[in-house]
Amino acid sequence: MYLNNWLTRREMLTPDKVALIDTLHDKRRITYREWNRTVNRTANFLRDGLNIKKGDRVAILAMNCVEYLDLWFACGKIGAVLQLLNWRLTPHELAGLLNDATPRVFVYSKEFAAQTNAVRAGAPSVKSWISFDELLQPSDILFSEREQYADSEPPEEKLEWDDAWAICYTGGTTGLPKGAILTHRSITANSVNTVTGWGLGPDDTTILNMPLFHTGGFNVFTAPLVHMGGTSIVCRTFDVDQVFDLIRDEHVTLLVGVPTMYIMMQQHPRWSEADLTSLKICGSGGASCPLPIVERFAERGVRLFTGYGLTEAGPNTFWLPPEKRLEKPGSVGYPLIHIDVKIINGKGGECGTDEVGELIVRGPHVCAGYWGKPEETAHAIIDGWMHTGDLARRDTDGCYYIVGRSKDMYKSGGENVYPAEIESVLHAYPAVAEAAVIAVPDEKWGEVGRALVVLKSGTTLTADEVIAFCQTRLAKFKIPKSVVFVESLPKTAAAKVDKKLLTETYGQP
Repeated sequence: MYLNNWLTRREMLTPDKVALIDTLHDKRRITYREWNRTVNRTANFLRDGLNIKKGDRVAILAMNCVEYLDLWFACGKIGAVLQLLNWRLTPHELAGLLNDATPRVFVYSKEFAAQTNAVRAGAPSVKSWISFDELLQPSDILFSEREQYADSEPPEEKLEWDDAWAICYTGGTTGLPKGAILTHRSITANSVNTVTGWGLGPDDTTILNMPLFHTGGFNVFTAPLVHMGGTSIVCRTFDVDQVFDLIRDEHVTLLVGVPTMYIMMQQHPRWSEADLTSLKICGSGGASCPLPIVERFAERGVRLFTGYGLTEAGPNTFWLPPEKRLEKPGSVGYPLIHIDVKIINGKGGECGTDEVGELIVRGPHVCAGYWGKPEETAHAIIDGWMHTGDLARRDTDGCYYIVGRSKDMYKSGGENVYPAEIESVLHAYPAVAEAAVIAVPDEKWGEVGRALVVLKSGTTLTADEVIAFCQTRLAKFKIPKSVVFVESLPKTAAAKVDKKLLTETYGQP
C-alpha cells in the first residue's frame, strides 16, 4: 500500500513551497522538492548502502537538525522503524533501550560521543555506526555518504497502516522507559486530527525547538504541517532570544512549548516589547500550565491554551476554541474529530459531570502498544481504550479538564490533593519565578505538600509569606506544610519539571 510518501506527494502538489528553514545553517530555506529529493537519497543510502529492510530499526541519538527529519521520512519510505533515543539518558539506560529494540543502525552527532562509545560493546545488533558530523571510530560511516546515492524514489515498499514507523519512549518513572510503537496509522491519524481540529493551513509556520526524540517534537506540528504544506523552522534547541527573533522575522503563526518555556519568555527583558501579533495558535503541553502564565499572554493579546496528549496517543487530543479560553481557564477543551474519550472511576464505570476519574482514550491515533512488552501493552490498552493514568473531569458543557497524574496526586488526611492546583496558585505570587509541589510523608496526615520555590532575581520571600499567600486561595488540607527555596528546578529533556528527581532530593520528612 502506497501510504507513506508524504513528501513525494507534497512535492507534486507544492514543489516550490518552503518546507523547512534550517537555523543551524544561516536560515537556509528548503523547498518540498529539495527536501523530498534529499530524503530519497537518504532512503536509498539506508536501503542499498546499509542493507536496511522493512521492519529494521534505525536508532538515533542527536540534537535537532534537518538531517534528523530526513532520517525519519526516509525510514517511512522504506518501511524501517526509527528508534528515538533521549539524549539525557545515561549510557546504562541507553544500552537497555538498544537491547530492547535491537537496531541495525545507530546514528549519532558529536555532542554524544561519550554515550555512543560507551554503548558500543553492549549493542551487538548494530552493524553500522553513522555520524552526522565527526567519526568516532575509523569503521564508522559519515551520513554525508548518502550524497553518492540517487535522488530518485526508492522502490515502492508494501506497507500496511499498522506497520511501525517510530518507537518513541515514555518518561519511564519506574525501570526502563517503555517504547510506544507509533505506526503509519497513528502518526497519520494524529496529523488529520490536528489539521481538522486546530485549523492548520499551508500558510502556517512553526518553530521546531522541542526535542525530536519527544512526540511533541515531530507530532504536534511537524507532521501535520507536512500534510498541509506548511513550514517548520528547525532549531537545535529552545533559546528565548531566538524564539523572539523568529516570531518577528518569520511571522510565526504556530507555537508550542511546555510551561517552563513560556515562563522563560515572560521573564525575559524582551517580553514587554515583543511583537506577538502573528501568533495564531499558542499551545502549552507536557504539564499543567499555571493560570497566571495564561493571563500574562492574554494581556499581550495571545490566547494561550493548555493542550493535552501523551506519547501513546497523538499527542494531540483536544481543542479549546479561542472564544472559550478566558471563560474556561484550565480546560483542554473538546475531543478532536476522530477521538473517543471517557472518564472512568475505580470500578470502570463512567464518571458523572465534574467527577474526577481516569481519562481513557480511543481512536486510530493510539499507538500499537509497547515494543517487546506484551504484558504492559495489555494492561494499558483494554478493548481499544488507552488508559492514560491521568485524572480528569468534564463540565456541564462537555469541556474536559486535566486534574493531574494519578501518580502525582497524593492523599492528605484522606483528601485527594493535586499539585498542579497548588502550583498554579504559587505562580501567581509576584516574586515567584517557578514552583513545584511534591508529597512528603507525615505521621499525622499520611502525606503533606512541600513547595519548592525559585525566586525571581532581586526578590526576597519567606516560607511564612508563601504559606500565608496560599491560605487565602486554597483549602487548608491543600496548603503546603513546608517551603524550600531552590536556585532552580531540575528539568527533563522535554523541559518538564523532573518531579521524580525532586522527590528523591527533597522528599524526606
